[in-house]
Amino acid sequence: MASFTLLCYAIHLLLISGKIAADGLPNPAGTRKNDDAISGSEFPPDPSLLLQLDQLKSKISLLESSLNEKVDRLRASDEKIDELEKILASKSTSLESLKREIQLIQEKGSFDAKEQADKANAHSSELVKQIDILKTEIEIQNKEKDNLVGRTKIAEEKIHELNLKLENLQRINEEQKSRILKTEHALLVAEEELMKAKIEASAMSKKLQEVPNGWLPPWLAVHAVHCQSHIVSFWNEHGRPALDRTIKKVLEKKSEVEMWLEPHVHTFQTKWIPVMIKHCQEFTRNIGPQLTILAAKTTDVYRESKNYLEPHIVRAHELLIPYYEKAKKFTKPGIDHIVLIVKPHVDTASAFLRPYSKKAIRNYRKFAKSARLYHQKVQTTIHAKLKDNTFTEPFATKELAWFMASALLSLPVIFLLNTSSAFFRKTPKKRSRSHHKSHTHRRSKRVHPEK
Repeated sequence: MASFTLLCYAIHLLLISGKIAADGLPNPAGTRKNDDAISGSEFPPDPSLLLQLDQLKSKISLLESSLNEKVDRLRASDEKIDELEKILASKSTSLESLKREIQLIQEKGSFDAKEQADKANAHSSELVKQIDILKTEIEIQNKEKDNLVGRTKIAEEKIHELNLKLENLQRINEEQKSRILKTEHALLVAEEELMKAKIEASAMSKKLQEVPNGWLPPWLAVHAVHCQSHIVSFWNEHGRPALDRTIKKVLEKKSEVEMWLEPHVHTFQTKWIPVMIKHCQEFTRNIGPQLTILAAKTTDVYRESKNYLEPHIVRAHELLIPYYEKAKKFTKPGIDHIVLIVKPHVDTASAFLRPYSKKAIRNYRKFAKSARLYHQKVQTTIHAKLKDNTFTEPFATKELAWFMASALLSLPVIFLLNTSSAFFRKTPKKRSRSHHKSHTHRRSKRVHPEK
């Protein structure tokens, strides 16, 4: 294809050069005739045309030399093409001979191929079985892999959780260490303050010991110490056992009273409380408008009394402040002296009563907690009942419910106190009318006038 294009290009250039030679380069005879004619003519030749002719001649010579080179190249390429065609022909003949040999070999080896095909089929069936076994093993391994992946994920989550817990524990440990250090520092400070307080207390006790010796005579101080030791020994021998016996008897009486009051409390809860609730509802229903009027009147009276008494109270306060300050200055040293004297006795009494006070405080806290819970329940029920009723709905406030609940809780206590006082107190002796037996004067009987 490339040689054909080059050949066409060379022929085209030959045609162009031949045309230019025919037009611009005449034969020598013609040139002479033209020269004679030009010489014989009146006008001389144009030098620009002569330059163009020389240029065209040089171009033509160049084109001819390049054309000759290209023709040589085309000849060389044609020779190469012929050689390649010969090589192709030889190779095509060798291919045909090879195809014939392959056909002969195929015809000869058809019988062997059948046997090999049977062997191959048997081998392929074995391979298929092995492939199936390998597939099942791969599936089992994939399942085990999935299980292991799941276990690894769970283990990673557990490890993450354990790391978080460990971080939290480390943080808590550090906080506790810091708290321990702070508490140790606070303990050291408290110990120092305690030592200071002990020193101050010892100094104060010395002062207090000096004070009674200073304001009491020595014989009275000796008698006071003797009386104090006698009182302590009497308390340890007689007072404390008597107190323990009384506490034991009180607890026994308390259990007996609880056993005696249990059915009465049950009847009170089942019979009296609904009746009381009904009466309270009727009472609130009837007294509602009167309460509003009373509340309005009391607010008016309170405001008027406040407006009236406020200037007088302010004036009295201003008048009494200087007297109060003078009384405070006058009584302060005496009060401080009394506090110094009474403080050790109060400390000893508090130390003596501490074990009993702890039990009492514990029981009081339990009682207060249960009473608070019961009071809250009663308050919520009363508030709900007041809200449900149309007449008592405007008066359904938390304050009124609190007062009613406290009244309901105090009623059984008052009832129990009255019953216990009536049960334990002695009946007073009736005074006889004839207590003036020695008195001789007696009033004469009145006689009816008709008799």
